[in-house]
Amino acid sequence: MEGTVVYLAALLPMLSACDCVSTSDKPLDCSDVYNSGGRQSGLYSIYPSGETPLWVYCQMVSERDSPENGGWTVIQRRLDGTVNFYRPWREYKRGFGNVQGEYWLGLESLYQLTRNRKYSLRVDLEDFEGRKGFALYSSFSVECECSGYKLQVSGFTDGGAGDSLSGHNGQKFSTFDKDQDTYEKNCAKEFLGAFWYSACHNTNPNGVYLWGEDPTHYAIGVSWSTWKNYAVSMKSITLRIKPVSLEHLHSSSSE
Repeated sequence: MEGTVVYLAALLPMLSACDCVSTSDKPLDCSDVYNSGGRQSGLYSIYPSGETPLWVYCQMVSERDSPENGGWTVIQRRLDGTVNFYRPWREYKRGFGNVQGEYWLGLESLYQLTRNRKYSLRVDLEDFEGRKGFALYSSFSVECECSGYKLQVSGFTDGGAGDSLSGHNGQKFSTFDKDQDTYEKNCAKEFLGAFWYSACHNTNPNGVYLWGEDPTHYAIGVSWSTWKNYAVSMKSITLRIKPVSLEHLHSSSSE
């Protein structure tokens, strides 16, 4: 399967074709795949809603600065600007992109995942000079569509990137065609993205993919303000989740 371009919309009706893990066990997320013996990072199918397979990228290799082993489910990733992230509500609800490259998992899938287990979130960042940082959150969940897919996030631990996400806690998700933020205007339209905006953002992971620093277009890039200022767009950002373990809780702070 290496080298194959796979898109979320095309994969929804498909059964799993992964040679490494049997779907008979119905893994809920990548941690189940990892615990069943999957050790190579790559494309796997999981079953957060119980019936329909969902294709995701599983990060199976643990970093030296991570308190846990592998088994992370990637829910968002920007790498090279090949996928357009300025999309309407229906796209953010169902998910889009290239699972082996840039993609957004989908709000409904995030809800189905996080209603079943307690998850931690890790945000990994890299700038165009090769510098890296991360932020870790011991609690992450997304509420149902009836609540606007509201974000619940807490328990920040600094990995050098600072905390640009806690300020979005409790916010509903907004796109250019569904404004649920607390700003008098539409944050998604103002900053050319889609996110759990308040009025408006400290981070814009789904903003315009810019090449590094561009002060002429304020805060529209893939920004993480506590690490770089609003004029700096990241080369890469990855959001990934994993069920909370006792080891993780012991290693995380609750600022």
